[in-house]
Amino acid sequence: MSRLLIQNGLIVDTEWTRHADILIEDGVVVRIANEIDERTVGEGCEIIHAEGLCILPGIIDAHTHYHLESRGTVTADSFEQGSKAASYGGVTTVIDFADDDKKGSLAACAQRRIDEMGASMAIDFSLHQGVYELRPTLKAELADLAQLGVKVIKLFTTYKNVGYMIEERAQLKEIFALCKESGILVSVHCEDDQTIQEAIAAYRGPWGPPSHAHLRPSEAEARAIELVGTIALELDMPIYVVHLSSLAGLEMVRTLRSKGLRIIVETTPHYLFLDKSKLEGDDGALFVMTPPLRTEEDCKALQQALLNGEIQIVATDHCAFSKEQKLQSSDSRTILPGVPSSEELLPLIYTFAAKSGRIGIQQVVNLLSTAPAKAFGLYPRKGAIRVGSDADLVLFDPDYAWTITNGSVHSAAGYSPYNGTAVLGKAVMTYLRGRLVMGDSVYLGIPGNGQFIAQQHVGRGKTVMH
Repeated sequence: MSRLLIQNGLIVDTEWTRHADILIEDGVVVRIANEIDERTVGEGCEIIHAEGLCILPGIIDAHTHYHLESRGTVTADSFEQGSKAASYGGVTTVIDFADDDKKGSLAACAQRRIDEMGASMAIDFSLHQGVYELRPTLKAELADLAQLGVKVIKLFTTYKNVGYMIEERAQLKEIFALCKESGILVSVHCEDDQTIQEAIAAYRGPWGPPSHAHLRPSEAEARAIELVGTIALELDMPIYVVHLSSLAGLEMVRTLRSKGLRIIVETTPHYLFLDKSKLEGDDGALFVMTPPLRTEEDCKALQQALLNGEIQIVATDHCAFSKEQKLQSSDSRTILPGVPSSEELLPLIYTFAAKSGRIGIQQVVNLLSTAPAKAFGLYPRKGAIRVGSDADLVLFDPDYAWTITNGSVHSAAGYSPYNGTAVLGKAVMTYLRGRLVMGDSVYLGIPGNGQFIAQQHVGRGKTVMH
């Protein structure tokens, strides 16, 4: 039996904060008390003194694409490298993505991805499964998928050209209804494809990186949210909107919520803190992702919505192509889309919270750990510091002031979109199920130690706070 005792840290859970000791046995929290005497835990128990540090539940990056094969290439961050970068940022679990091969077995698609990740991941993981068509076998496929422990699907309202998009509203509604019947949460990439095609046809400017913001306008996001939100209202079911990027999309969320829609909204650090001015200049291609960066007004609106509790989850959509891969094209239509940022997630959001003075570290824990655990059916095994929970813990120094640079992060992309950003707070030690995977800037993760975490009851937790 392995034992670990962490003493004198400030434990921060979404619902409570207190100075206490934590005893861990075989990767699980077994006792939390004001004081646990070292003499009572037996020989061979490792003891960590955490004075001056916060102890947070492991961060859950609810939207990643590690080792993504796309457009004839593969992302820079393999499962091993993604695990490493994540661990440096206190991330102990990611929700990654499995493609639909359209061969009639979603469970086989998910199992293939689980096997690939399980062989190489050094942190834990779960999945959302893509669904790209309505087919006669889909009801049975969804049942098998849920049995496997994947209870979230992802739909697209764009990418018709690569076969991801469900074109007909009636087909979308039937898929929604099948998911409701199967207890599966529907998540959606919301951009209206027709609006995008009209914008491309009308555009007369140069095709450099700045054009990306014109070709995929915020109106496309709002219209797609209206479509899927209306369907969900008709069926009286919740939905999950990934990477909300715009004020227009936010306003549509507000409209649908006023009609009674239960909607979990995710945004990302790049839509909160970066605007489309980043697309200018020689390195503009590094900041191309989909949806595109918006205006400073959009950023501020999303920041305000985060403070108001209108956004429930912040994830990264980590999709790390190298600088060389990104700069191969200067045409926004063919630049490989995506940015790295699993590692930067915690310090960026904690810094924003600290500067705003309007939300505290408990709300940060909720946005980055508890809420995603509840939404994706991982709670309370993940996203909590409770007796019986996995000992996924981050020893976090809230007073550590530092600057994110291209050289300070560990993604194989070779750059950070937040290069030069001054932040407050840093993960000092990251524990996965009681085992140290990063400590004092030394990486100790073991490829293959990551486990697939089956999803239980998805879509839980508040969908809007007032």
